[in-house]
Amino acid sequence: MIELELNPTSTKDILTQISEHLNGNITERWGEYVMTIDNENASGKITYIPFDWGVNLLDFDITFYKEFILKIQGEEFNPVRFIYNLEGSFAHRFGVNNEEHKTEQFQSVIFTNKSDGINYMHFPKKEKLQINIIQVVRKEFLRKRTTNVSSLNKKLYEVFVDTDHENRFVHYGELNLKLADHVKSIKKIRSKGMLRILKIEAKVYEILSLHIQQHERVTTGKKVPSELLKSELKIIKKIGDKIRKEPAKAYCLNELSTEYGLSQAKLQIGFKFLYTRTVTEFIRHVRLEKARDLMKNSDLNISQIVYSIGFTSRSYFSKIFKEKFGLSPNEFKKQITVKIQAA
Repeated sequence: MIELELNPTSTKDILTQISEHLNGNITERWGEYVMTIDNENASGKITYIPFDWGVNLLDFDITFYKEFILKIQGEEFNPVRFIYNLEGSFAHRFGVNNEEHKTEQFQSVIFTNKSDGINYMHFPKKEKLQINIIQVVRKEFLRKRTTNVSSLNKKLYEVFVDTDHENRFVHYGELNLKLADHVKSIKKIRSKGMLRILKIEAKVYEILSLHIQQHERVTTGKKVPSELLKSELKIIKKIGDKIRKEPAKAYCLNELSTEYGLSQAKLQIGFKFLYTRTVTEFIRHVRLEKARDLMKNSDLNISQIVYSIGFTSRSYFSKIFKEKFGLSPNEFKKQITVKIQAA
């Protein structure tokens, strides 16, 4: 086990000091700093992107070949960290105790320390890690005109207004599969330059709001449905991903139940919890979203689109499309054509 001591005065210092310890290489483009590494210490990358008002992103997509502990000394900027673990695992503890808390895949943690405190983050060896860390520097964030922390629950409100960093705070979140899709979506952004940074920033704020919503849900007693095991929720997430990937396939609730070994009741409870829709509603939602994308980005006519996404009736498709988007498919297609011609 190797302990790396970090003494940062900014989040960029964390990236720089990790790079120095592990012999990585940092490049910068449009304010996006990427440390890449491929040696005996690790393989992969860590990305840092600063935004306005004290918000920044630190994203791990890396495999450590040795067991590392990051010993992060108390910092003046001392952010609140909102961490989501998309893949792999890690452990966290404060310097005042030796008890580590392990965060598994699809779980989250929120923590901040006193200015003179120490945070330990313990990473295993030979385990693929994808960890999304959003850091909020409170003094800067509270100066933002649209920030209104008084709407937060009492505990988080106290954390945000503790700008002198007098208290420690930690909240270990439960399984959250909704966050996984949002974190993955950052990795799918292919734009370049300023447009890329703006899209990532928008997604970061969306993820931050989901962290806060989860904290409020847990503190008010609204937890994962007791009827479902965590392993069963992961299966339901797998089914949801399959439907998104293959929306045209003919799905049957009974066949899904048999194939994945979950009762129909559990499937419905899980889909309502993860996607706020029944299985049938979710399939229809995914197909309509796919249809809209095809209208925007392909040369297929409406009839071709209808059958390519699994519908057999064009009239039914037109009816539910208008209910969802407020325009008929023909009206939507014409609107896109007008915009293209105007451009």
